[in-house]
Amino acid sequence: MRFPAGFLLICHVSVVAAPLTFEKDVRPILKANCFHCHGEEGETKGGLDVRLARFILKGGESGPAIVPGKAAESHLLELVKAGEMPKGKSKLKDRDIAVLEAWVAQGAKTARAEPEKLGPEHAFTDEERAWWSLQPVQNVKPPVKPDVLGIDAFIAAKHAEKGLAFSPEADPVTFIRRASFDLTGLPPTPEEVDVFVAAYIKHPASSIENLIDRLLASPHYGERWGRHWLDAAGYADSEGFGEKDLERKWAWKYRDYVINALNKDKPFDQFVREQLAGDEMVPQPYKNLSPDAIEKLSATGFLRMSPNGTAEMNDAATQNANIADTVKMVGTSLYGLTIGCAQCHDHRYDPISQADYYRLRAVFEPGFDTKAWRLPASRLVSLLTDAESVEAAKIEVEAKKLDAARLAKTEEFITEVLEKELAKAPEKDREPLRTAYRTEVKKRTADQTKLLKAWPRVNQLSAGSLYLYDTTNKTKHADTLKKMTEEAMVVRATKPVEEFLHAFVEVPKKPELVPATFIFNRGNHDQPKEKVGPSDLTVLAAHRKVEVPEKDAKLPTTGRRLAFANALTDGKHPLLARVMVNRVWMHHFGKGIVSSPGDFGQLGSKPTHPELLDWLAAEFMREGWSLKHLHRLIMTSRTYRQSSTRDEKRDRIDPDNTLLSRMNVRRLEAEILRDSLLAISGRLNPKIGGAPVPVMFNEEGQVVIGIDTTDTAGRPTGKYLAMNGEEFRRSIYVQARRSRPLEMFATFDAPIMEPSCDVRSVTTVSPQSLLLMNSSIMRVHAQQFAQRVQTEGGKELPDQIRLAWKLVHGKAPSESDVQQSVEFVQAQTEFYKANPTPLEVQLGAPSKTPGEPGFLGLTALCHALMSGNALLYVD
Repeated sequence: MRFPAGFLLICHVSVVAAPLTFEKDVRPILKANCFHCHGEEGETKGGLDVRLARFILKGGESGPAIVPGKAAESHLLELVKAGEMPKGKSKLKDRDIAVLEAWVAQGAKTARAEPEKLGPEHAFTDEERAWWSLQPVQNVKPPVKPDVLGIDAFIAAKHAEKGLAFSPEADPVTFIRRASFDLTGLPPTPEEVDVFVAAYIKHPASSIENLIDRLLASPHYGERWGRHWLDAAGYADSEGFGEKDLERKWAWKYRDYVINALNKDKPFDQFVREQLAGDEMVPQPYKNLSPDAIEKLSATGFLRMSPNGTAEMNDAATQNANIADTVKMVGTSLYGLTIGCAQCHDHRYDPISQADYYRLRAVFEPGFDTKAWRLPASRLVSLLTDAESVEAAKIEVEAKKLDAARLAKTEEFITEVLEKELAKAPEKDREPLRTAYRTEVKKRTADQTKLLKAWPRVNQLSAGSLYLYDTTNKTKHADTLKKMTEEAMVVRATKPVEEFLHAFVEVPKKPELVPATFIFNRGNHDQPKEKVGPSDLTVLAAHRKVEVPEKDAKLPTTGRRLAFANALTDGKHPLLARVMVNRVWMHHFGKGIVSSPGDFGQLGSKPTHPELLDWLAAEFMREGWSLKHLHRLIMTSRTYRQSSTRDEKRDRIDPDNTLLSRMNVRRLEAEILRDSLLAISGRLNPKIGGAPVPVMFNEEGQVVIGIDTTDTAGRPTGKYLAMNGEEFRRSIYVQARRSRPLEMFATFDAPIMEPSCDVRSVTTVSPQSLLLMNSSIMRVHAQQFAQRVQTEGGKELPDQIRLAWKLVHGKAPSESDVQQSVEFVQAQTEFYKANPTPLEVQLGAPSKTPGEPGFLGLTALCHALMSGNALLYVD
């Protein structure tokens, strides 16, 4: 769209009408676009430093860069307007140019006297230090509003400013469906809906509280909210490097730790401390571990989730990429800041220096240690106890006895066959042949080798080839040896199974061997500059201590991560609680109070309700960092209980519903959609925890659930192995291999962790509808759904339809809906009578037997119900 020049001028004038200062208005523009060449790290191209207003006035090789009060005579403005500066970058935005021009025209004023020198203490301006998310959490009191308290008082106050009000409350069926998906990620059963509706009619408030308590007590709660945290942590069952994308066989131990911790409502501050430094809470060496010690070590998998290619390419670049991704993930998940952007230079927008980035890296450096790098396999912690090791050794002794007996029997059979083969040779060759055969291969003479080649049946005789000899006894030989092998295997199978933890563990070192951390010039690991020590962000120093001790004398490790974790969770850090309550709010309403959950900085969104955010953060900490308390607080509020119905007035005043005068309609995430299909069809396996459900490529090249049966050349064979119900487990247990996302997950926006995910995209694209309508997997789900309604819905088709409708929608259909559905099933039945069609079996492999037309007609209706928006979206 084109606008007249006068329109743009009017916009610019409105932007810069207020008095401007260098620190507040101009420096951020220059920092983002010009510092790199004009001031940062001593770089002053053309002799120009733009970090202070007086430096700009002084100018460089071309003289003064600006003339205060005379914008038209200012060389700097001439260059930026022509697009000649910043060199090698995009032209400055018109809005930014307008700010620079107005500032010069107003006299190029500063907010205060500028320092004589720019030392480290002047790295940030007062304006940068005053950024909202870096200030201590305030103890805010809710506005005084008639009949509203807590959360609702803050929301109602914003409503009043815009002439809005709460929408009517959602009906009970809508509410239980909303609450069930929010807390467990599963649809409510028809029985649960009926019980809740009956209770709601009598006592609305208490029925809602009881419902929320029941859902929070469900083991499925940890699975649902564990998935949210695993996004932030970048959970994956593979290393995320190269074509091999090697599997992380034991990463699931961390996933299970997260699920169990949330189900127990482990205080979130403790949850964070264990993930950052659980290993420093457990005495070394890690032997004969207690359940508590195992839990703490499992938690450190948090720091092992980022992509790690060192098992394939163990060089400095790959090592440092792993560390950088980990620091980035810590920054977005715990700080809600893009700290990773300061790896190569000072952050362009936020008060995070490059030195700050490396100080934070120094907290974790001893656990990574590029000077003594440990490959992924060498970082595993064994869970085998001493007692189990002794037991395993005893069992191995017995198994070796069986091995010895088998070897003796093998030798007996070989000798028997050998003598029979030698009898076929001339008498003069028998002894030389026997000697040649019994001589070790590398010690055979040339004559012996030549002789054996002349008698290939003697030369090729071995334990593995016995079955080729002596028709009379080959069956006896092969069964006997096979049985003896199996006996040894049975004995070895009784050994205690050795499991491992995918943990982050710091190896104790002498002080002189603890790795140092250096600032890397432009982020290049092979260009180290000055050494830095461990620290939190220095911009926080005005409110709290930020230094982290380099060594805790009471610990065998440095103790840096433990000290850092304790400081981060001390209840006074400005970011952690804010970031977490914002995430919880986002998952309940579809959008956070800060809509950029991983970026509370200048480029992120400002909070729509800043006082509410601080009130929630303070309440969260005051109530023992309990996530379940936070859920109750949010879900019992009038704000959460609203209907999602839109109207013209609300859409006009608040089109994006940022003020929450209604509930947001939300689409199910990819994993929850699959889980819902399993629940509705009655196939969901409720098993909690354990090794991941494998995925494989089918013959069409799609990633499906199944045990990999590719051949030695990596080609799909089309074979499907029985999985004993594992294929019906919840999606959080499906192997999260970065290079092999399940087809449904990829289609419905499940993230590939690079390194983690702060907020999921929600797209609406044609492949989604095509998958729901045409996928063989969807046809399997529909067929299983039809089997369920036939079994549980009674003999009459209308009753089966009513059950199907309630399972998907949560409520019974109208009689008109029933009649239309009956007619649809009947029409489909007639079609299948005329067009015999095979059934689908598990994993989408078609059978050869045509299905019964009536069943296929009902399946078509079930497929339509499962593919509709009524399931895909939550009101």
